[in-house]
Amino acid sequence: MGFSLTAEQHELKKRRLRAVSMERLVRGAESVAYCLVIAPLAARLPASLAYRIACWRGDCCFRYRVGKRSEIVRNLRRVLGDEFGPDDAERLARESFRLTSCEVIDVMRLRGRAKSLGKLVEIRGLEHLDATLAAGKGAILCTAHFGSFSSAFSLLHANGYPLTAIGRTWWKYAGGKSSTEQRLWDFVYARRLQRHRQRPNIEPWPGRIQVVVQAAVVLHANEVVAIASDAPPLDADQARAVEMPFLGRQARLLPGVVGLARLSGAPVLMMLVYRSADYYHQVVEISPPVSLEGQTVTAFGRCVAVMDAAVKRNPAEWVYWANTEDLSTLGLLPADQPAPLPERSSWLSSSRGPSTSSSTAL
Repeated sequence: MGFSLTAEQHELKKRRLRAVSMERLVRGAESVAYCLVIAPLAARLPASLAYRIACWRGDCCFRYRVGKRSEIVRNLRRVLGDEFGPDDAERLARESFRLTSCEVIDVMRLRGRAKSLGKLVEIRGLEHLDATLAAGKGAILCTAHFGSFSSAFSLLHANGYPLTAIGRTWWKYAGGKSSTEQRLWDFVYARRLQRHRQRPNIEPWPGRIQVVVQAAVVLHANEVVAIASDAPPLDADQARAVEMPFLGRQARLLPGVVGLARLSGAPVLMMLVYRSADYYHQVVEISPPVSLEGQTVTAFGRCVAVMDAAVKRNPAEWVYWANTEDLSTLGLLPADQPAPLPERSSWLSSSRGPSTSSSTAL
């Protein structure tokens, strides 16, 4: 009897594995089709229709990607607490899926001189950036992995502001990515964004002094350096991370943006991107220079406070709800929190699609 039961269990396990493999294959094929065919074609349609298609696709992913949806809902409630009930968390999870698909359309509309996207985006605070560059020491834009920030970087460059981003290209170091997947990401995503950048992306790997040198060269040329300062620190950077109040908890973040500013003399301006209720209009907000007075933690705290307020205002715009491991590394969830079994990420099957390129402080 025992042997018979074990054989049945073994067969059931094999069936489940086959079902999971088939699901991953179908999901991967859908994502590739969306990035390579549907999104490029949709991006040429009137904006209202293009982003409606993106939202429809997001709703489908929300409905059928049960594991990722559950992870987002669970993380929202665990981090934000009783502030969000089950219905609120489900609504935000659905919004997150919609935003993922919309951000792909943003990237596709960067074609040519990016006018297709530019006419949908209002940039506020350019006077602050102009005044900063007039001083001749360059400018540092500090942001979070929030909203369509990568497309906003490219849009600023297309509007005449020479911009170079500091950030890790996640698909080049994430485990399990084949060379084919990496080339596809480069083709669909990186090349479109990099077309509207002054210099190649600066990869901030630990121990690479040339990262600081490269950033300093950009600023010395009176150009713009952009960096997202809310990324989970790599293991090699943990000793340099500082604990900062963020989302009602103590998050471990790297204050390198302050160190770079003090080293170069370049001011730090905060930049955040908000999507409107119609999904196709966006607003980019650029702040006046942030005060860097006081100790490093104090100065960095002013940057973190701006990011914190933005995420609390629009939680669904933040990319990390879909990654339990990253939230644990940030210190927003217990380190011993078991991470869900990964959905073999392919294209848009992880986090928030294009906007998930991890940036880290220097």
